[in-house]
Amino acid sequence: MGCMKWLLTATLTAMFSIPAANAQVSGVKTVYMLPMANGLDQYLALRLTSEGVLQVVTDPKKADAIFTDGIGARFEESFATLFDSAKKDKGDKVGEVDFAHPAMRPLSGSRGVIFLVDRNTRDVVWSTFERPKSSQAEDLNHAAARIVDRLAKVHKSK
Repeated sequence: MGCMKWLLTATLTAMFSIPAANAQVSGVKTVYMLPMANGLDQYLALRLTSEGVLQVVTDPKKADAIFTDGIGARFEESFATLFDSAKKDKGDKVGEVDFAHPAMRPLSGSRGVIFLVDRNTRDVVWSTFERPKSSQAEDLNHAAARIVDRLAKVHKSK
């Protein structure tokens, strides 16, 4: 019985939170791509821009949201690496990203989860699951197409 109660609660929560999530996603215009497993971020960037869904920026400070394949402590570390104002104190150039830093490695293996995180609130405003069949270019491109199609439907609905 506990499982059924949890399922009902989760379903109702999802039903009533969809309009709010859609509003948050439709406000996103620019995204920054964190490195993802097998280079999926590159295929997503290609699809997002070529299909005119979102503008992909190379300066994280110009992004409304961040695409990532993992959240939690590693995401928080990556976020701090990108936006920490303490970089100014270290003499680093603002906006310069050290991609050799461990926080800038892909956050997960090919688990198939993708998150769109609001840069200002750090809230996950959209997510999906799409595991590429393999790490081959065609499979990654196909998975990216499916991800972007799902996002486009939510992004355009207001």
